[in-house]
Parts: sequence; C-alpha cells; structure tokens
Amino acid sequence: MTTTTTNTATTIATKTPSAPGRFRFPEPPQREPDEMTSFKQLHKTGSSHYLDFYFGNSDTTLVAADLWVAQGPRPGTRGLRRPDLLIAFDVDPAAYDATGGYLISEQGKPPDFVLEVASVSTASVDVGEKRVEYAALGIPEYWRFDETGEFHRTKLAGDRLVDGQYEPIPIEELPDGSLQGYSAALNLYLRWERVPGEAERGQLGWYDPETGQHIPTIRDKQAALLQAEARAEQEQAGRLRAEARVRELEEENRRLRGG
Repeated sequence: MTTTTTNTATTIATKTPSAPGRFRFPEPPQREPDEMTSFKQLHKTGSSHYLDFYFGNSDTTLVAADLWVAQGPRPGTRGLRRPDLLIAFDVDPAAYDATGGYLISEQGKPPDFVLEVASVSTASVDVGEKRVEYAALGIPEYWRFDETGEFHRTKLAGDRLVDGQYEPIPIEELPDGSLQGYSAALNLYLRWERVPGEAERGQLGWYDPETGQHIPTIRDKQAALLQAEARAEQEQAGRLRAEARVRELEEENRRLRGG
C-alpha cells in the first residue's frame, strides 16, 4: 500500500497509473488557508491512518480525503465535492487513485461514510448544500465536526440516510462533557472531546463500542512494539541467567565428584 499526498491532506490508496483513455478527474485546487482545520483534525493527528489500520484490508477498504466524488464521468468539476474524509468498504482503492476521485458508477456503490470538518469558508455549505448533495448520491452517513461549534452551530452532528433523505443521528453528552454519536456505517462512536487546557475547543475521537476504548493509534502500536521488545529482552536475560546457573551447578557437581 502506498500513501499519496494531495495538497495538505493524505489519501490512503494504492498508486496505479491511469490507463490511456481512462476517465480521470482534474487535480483539485489548493485548499484555502482556513480549511486547514481538516488537516489538523484528520491528518496531522493521524486519524486517517488510525482508521486505515483499524479497518485493515487495504485491497478493498478505502480511507481517503480531499479528492472528488461523483455519480459518473462528467466534464469539469463544477458542483462536485471533495469530502474531508471518505470511507468505503468492498471497493477498489486502486481505481479511486487512478481516477483521481470516487466514481460511484465505477465502484458500484456510494461511499459508506463522509465527514466534513468546519471552516469559516465552508461552514454554510457543509450544513446546507452538501447535506442535500450527499443524500442525492446515496451516501448512507454524513457527519460534521466543529472544533468549537462556532461555524456549524453544533460541535458534532451526523445524518443517516432513510428513504433517500437524511435524518439526524442522536448525539449524547457524556459526563466529562464529550459529545458522542454512533456510526452504524463504521460501527464506531465518533466523539467531540475537549482539548486538554482548552475548555471550548475539541478534537475528534474514534471509539470501539465493544471495548469503550479509542481505536489503536500509531503511538499505541509503537508502545506495544516497545513493550514486546522489552519482554523479549527480559525473557532473553532470564534464559541467560538460567543457563549461567546451570553451568554453575554443573561445575559444582564436578568439584564434588572430584573430591
């Protein structure tokens, strides 16, 4: 699996050259500076990588960002959207990369999940036009995250497609002030969690409903690797001590027999 970077966002997909004559979306334009909130929440923190590790099977699971999504081939990109995060199961990530975006007619199904992170330049579109457009594309879940609630007027919101229209997903407030909603598409809880030391600013978390724990992060994997290495070193040291003790006992026995 190869990680390719588009502007400031990270797309997790397999790099496949586009075949001659194959439809390919134009390259997306540079993001506006205020849209860096999506980079900070999804890519700088490693969320896109955590999700890719968590779901596994990169041959059929797509965790991607910042490229176009459309029903079918079309001239130009006017009116098309580039979700801050897109997740799709049982699809062809290589085709996504070769096409330069998510083509529903090519993949045979809409993405299972899209998420937008609030910014001043996109907030009104996130809660208005995109909600209508993503429903028309048949995307089962559309989520929105806002660090402060300033732009979306709410910190965490999700919609689930029912009979062709989005219905709000319930969001609950936890005792620590976090906000949480359940994504059936991902079988995960999404959380708005307070940033330590910043009461009004939040960060995005992804929680396993079975364990109640955050999905494994890169740091978790690094810590597990270090612990495994430490255990291996301890076990090796224990074996060396045991072998040294055996040699001592054998030497003692030889001395006793010689005496």
